Amino acid sequence: MQLIPQSTETDAYLVVDDVIDHDHPLVSETADALWGATGDAYSYAEVAFEFVRDAIPHSADSGDPRVSWRASDVLRTRNGICYAKSHALVALLRARGIQAGLCYQRLTDDDGSNPVVHGLIALRLPGSAHWARQDPRGNKPGVDARFSLDDEQLAFPVRPELGEVDYPELYATPHPAALEALRDSADLPALRRNLPAEIGKFPVG
Repeated sequence: MQLIPQSTETDAYLVVDDVIDHDHPLVSETADALWGATGDAYSYAEVAFEFVRDAIPHSADSGDPRVSWRASDVLRTRNGICYAKSHALVALLRARGIQAGLCYQRLTDDDGSNPVVHGLIALRLPGSAHWARQDPRGNKPGVDARFSLDDEQLAFPVRPELGEVDYPELYATPHPAALEALRDSADLPALRRNLPAEIGKFPVG
């Protein structure tokens, strides 16, 4: 889909902050190790995606009650929901100079009930004008997300007839609704109660 960057500054998709903390030693060390097994931006992006998708279980699947939100903590605990895993992948990509941002979907149950916001990422390789969405949520029966720069293979293709939505905005920083849900939740049961059902736009630079 055509994403709409919410920052006019391209460097915004490389910045370090309190959430996307790719200046943290653990993020840097992880990025260095993954880069050492690849050596070019495309291969690194794919390996980083697969690392976050496969080596960091989604807490809703694993049952891990801890709530992590900072990228370095996600790598340290090897735990997180979709928002947190997206933070970790964005940090690993930015650590190697690959522009990356955060984007979201609104998903529902099969009958259109219980809407919830799902988080994923988009990246743009050096020299490319194309943003490509990737979903590091983690695979399970019925979910088969894969790395692709051309034909998207996301965890959850939206079903518009059920009110599901691909939000087109691409954010350089986490959407406040997603970040607040993480920060305000002491454990996984609380997080499930706090997950936003939808998001609105918010101003960024």
